[in-house]
Amino acid sequence: MLRTLVVGLGRAGAGLHIPVLLRLRREPGRRLFADGPILAVDPRPAAVPGGPEVRLVASPAAARQQLDPARTVVHLCTPPEERTALVRELVELGFRRLIIEKPLSAHHSDLAALARLVRTERLAVSVVAPWLASTLTERLEGLVVQGELGPLRRISVRQHKPRIRRSLHTHGHPTAFDIEIPHSLGVALRLAGDAEVVQADCQDLRVGDQLRPALASARLVLAHRGGVRTEIVSNLASPIRERRITLRFQHGTATGHYPGSADDEYAHLRLSGRRLSSHEVFPDDSLSHYLRRAYDRFLDERPLPPAEFEQHVRAVGLLADAKRISRATARSSQPVDRELELTHAR
Repeated sequence: MLRTLVVGLGRAGAGLHIPVLLRLRREPGRRLFADGPILAVDPRPAAVPGGPEVRLVASPAAARQQLDPARTVVHLCTPPEERTALVRELVELGFRRLIIEKPLSAHHSDLAALARLVRTERLAVSVVAPWLASTLTERLEGLVVQGELGPLRRISVRQHKPRIRRSLHTHGHPTAFDIEIPHSLGVALRLAGDAEVVQADCQDLRVGDQLRPALASARLVLAHRGGVRTEIVSNLASPIRERRITLRFQHGTATGHYPGSADDEYAHLRLSGRRLSSHEVFPDDSLSHYLRRAYDRFLDERPLPPAEFEQHVRAVGLLADAKRISRATARSSQPVDRELELTHAR
């Protein structure tokens, strides 16, 4: 059985990982988790959820005094900036089982260093990818493999949500490419194979006199080696929430809606085509499924297939290409105050 250390109590750590872990720990008949509270590290936690089942500690080193690294899973729920330094610190403390929030890294140089560290230290790493553990994704993959609607031609994804307040007040994710798009990018690669970025653009977030470069929306177009085209659009200044994926086949269309939030974990799938029309609604608690599977694998000491980790590395590389093409990285690195000065001057 395994203990848990959560590093980072932002939206991912406090709002997603810990509530799901607490629910999994209460499941009858499943012995994945050892007795003892979840330990959590955050220098400025807004809140510590879970009551006595979650205990705040000052640092990973302080957590090490209470945990056996050989029987501990560490959740890295910090923003993707400078992940390598944190992973190296954890490795030096003896921790080797890591669940890392997506994307693996925000910058290509840091990604290369992180990948080398994972490989040389032979770390057991699982990258958070709930959409890849989603029941909806499994059904879409079945349609592609079985060929019921003919060959796949195009994939279109719309990932919209209102995130203005967080974008204005937090700085962990440098561009809109780093927030929602990593979910759907992994799905596109699974459904249609490897690809190259052929188009990419992004928009700045402007609210009154406040500006956040490259954080309003992002769009990328992929050309897959098998001929499929994928377009992913994410609007983080949208007044509505939508997570829609459309697969266009030669003889029909599949339109899926991933759950919009943890408040209602149901997915929709509509099929239309020649003599075909259906609409299903089904449970799709993908993060629970993902974490349960990850802990099962860690407990049984089954390593993550190298190809799975490399696919996450490839996804970050494609995001880096999209940022370069759209100049998102250059824009996000400019000082905000200077940008505002130029804006007012115009």
